[in-house]
Amino acid sequence: MEKTSKILQDAVKFGIINIDSVLDTLMSKKIDAILKMHPYAITPPATENGRWQTCYKDEKGKRKNIKAQSKEELLGKLIPIYFANTHIDNLTFYGLYEEWLAYKATVTNSSNTIKRHRQHYRKYFEPSVLHDMKIKKIDELILEQECNRIVKEFNLSRKEWCNIKTILNGMYTYSIRKRYLIDNPMDKVEIYVKYRQIVKKTGRTETYNTEELKELNQYLDKMYTETEDVAFLAVKINFLLGLRVGELAALKWEDCKDLSHLHIVREEVRNQETNQYEVVEHTKTNRDRFVILIPKAVSILKKIPKQGKYIFMRDGERITSRQIAYVLEKFAERQGVRTKSTHKMRKTYASNLNASGVPLDCIREMLGHSNLSTTLEYIYNPLTEKETYDFISKAL
Repeated sequence: MEKTSKILQDAVKFGIINIDSVLDTLMSKKIDAILKMHPYAITPPATENGRWQTCYKDEKGKRKNIKAQSKEELLGKLIPIYFANTHIDNLTFYGLYEEWLAYKATVTNSSNTIKRHRQHYRKYFEPSVLHDMKIKKIDELILEQECNRIVKEFNLSRKEWCNIKTILNGMYTYSIRKRYLIDNPMDKVEIYVKYRQIVKKTGRTETYNTEELKELNQYLDKMYTETEDVAFLAVKINFLLGLRVGELAALKWEDCKDLSHLHIVREEVRNQETNQYEVVEHTKTNRDRFVILIPKAVSILKKIPKQGKYIFMRDGERITSRQIAYVLEKFAERQGVRTKSTHKMRKTYASNLNASGVPLDCIREMLGHSNLSTTLEYIYNPLTEKETYDFISKAL
């Protein structure tokens, strides 16, 4: 047996055997075998939106019905029923999590995502009864009970729970694709406990209103005149670009060749393992986009001396997102108010465009969002109380 195993390993290593081809053939043979031994009818959909279905007997001999969108998917669900898998029989919840996370690490560009999943697992799932349970013993009721307990015990908001639930959704989707399970128990899990209510955000907290923006720009102009530090211009121009601060810090001169559009193709990220800032050749959504350069933005760009390939540099080094954030922190300190983060620049940009009547879909494109619903979460009232009153008075 050892000799056979060694021969097979060498055959794969030297390309004599293609492992994907072997797996496809093996899957095909298993399906052929199932079609011969399966005693129940495999029924096609009765309606246009219906599903393929058949029956099988569970471990207790009880007849159960299963459904799928296609015949191939249905036959795939029968594979773990007819062909015992000792791996899944012994696989624990934690074991599945580690297996899924190892797979996830191969298909994501973000090491920070993997670190965040590990942090969430340690906090919410490691102390749970799920941690040591065999996957095949965890039904939808056990899963639902634990999900509700976690939301209640940690007093989670809906958004916080959705972030944590990413782990469960990923694990169980992976287990279906690996043919470990037939059905995804997460599909039927409901949260019945109350989520922690979040105080609704307003334009006052989420944007720089007209007066604040005027004061900030005066401060930025004054500080740039005194220091010639382009970090002040980086803040000033971003109210005209609406970029993620990581995208702003990673801009290169080659991204604005025609001075009519800015090509957004990369971003700066902070490696949470090393705490180092580095530039990666993709955006958060892995999609590039073009942002319109208005004359005000062009005039700011023309003020910036070319010190290297990046637009925003200081003493021959690229200015980081942290250094850009520091500008806003110092402004708030001087004003004696709470700092509004770099992300509020992006929300101010979106809100000002919306208040001026720019179509929502155009705002979505400028921000680089896939869904309009995400863009709507960036839009607030950026006007002062007097401007809002005058605007409403004029409208009515």
